[in-house]
Amino acid sequence: MPIHFGSNIRALLLALGFLWGLTGSLVAEEKPPAPANSGPFVFAYFNTGNAGESQGLQYAWSRDGYKWTALASPNGTFLKPEVGGKLLRDPSIVQAPDGIFHMVWTTDWFRHGIGSSYSKDLLHWSPQEYLDVMQDFPGTVNCWAPEIFYDAPSQTYLIYWASTIPGKFPDTEPTGEEFKQFGTRASHRIYVTTTQDFKKFTPTQLLYDNGYNAIDAFIVADPEHSRYVMIIKDETAYPTAKKNLRLAFAKTPLGPWSPSTTPFSPDWVEGASVLKVGNEWLVYYDAYTRHRYEGQKTTDLENWQSITDKLTMPTGMRHGTPLPVTEVILQGLLSSSKAP
Repeated sequence: MPIHFGSNIRALLLALGFLWGLTGSLVAEEKPPAPANSGPFVFAYFNTGNAGESQGLQYAWSRDGYKWTALASPNGTFLKPEVGGKLLRDPSIVQAPDGIFHMVWTTDWFRHGIGSSYSKDLLHWSPQEYLDVMQDFPGTVNCWAPEIFYDAPSQTYLIYWASTIPGKFPDTEPTGEEFKQFGTRASHRIYVTTTQDFKKFTPTQLLYDNGYNAIDAFIVADPEHSRYVMIIKDETAYPTAKKNLRLAFAKTPLGPWSPSTTPFSPDWVEGASVLKVGNEWLVYYDAYTRHRYEGQKTTDLENWQSITDKLTMPTGMRHGTPLPVTEVILQGLLSSSKAP
């Protein structure tokens, strides 16, 4: 016996059918989420020369990690250095889980502390602080290229840098550059302090010593292999200069770290930094004798391919750090750079 629907029920079914079609249409037209590590990106750096060191923080931006365009601050800098020796070299920025950006930098060629500040938008920075990280090591010559790394599992920030302490590593002092004013040679090693609130810091300790002069460490997490990766510069100067980049690995960012690999970079480079774009690791470095930025890419940290010919970088760009940002942050920077 056939079933007959009343007019009200037929209207209801028609309405439900319309809504179902509309919902399906909406679902079909919804944009898929952006893939991880897809950008946009901002590169914090400093400009070459004495004027560039004193001028302060600079930014470039990119959507693909290859073509970088400088952002022009109305004041010539996004942060003018005011602490330590009032220089800003080697800026390193990391974004915390709460969205705050934390930055550290080199304040002078020969001091035993570093600069620190934080920002919500990369435009407005907190009052600068001088962190006297090597105060417990008398005679420390320098604190170069500090980097900041956030370790999510421990909810801890690592701040690490290169320092020379005369007499601490006598076996490698003959291999280092001469510091005439200190009557010694470089014996750089990587040191670290940690913090969870930027108020209390753990005592500084040695982070990496592989038996040679080393500077410009850069740590990244490699969760696919349950490890951490450090890029390190072999700063050996004598009897044969090395000046190249190597890798070390560890299960935790505080180590113990493995012996370093053979070099993966050309010689005469420094200031390595890493950006994950899609499934590729892009490694940028300052080829300071060739007066340009160079780079390589890899998917496995074993097989490398040069990307130097594909890179477009701002003129005069020196050692810095790239990081992913939201579109809101980028648009704020772009608007600021267009301001009169």
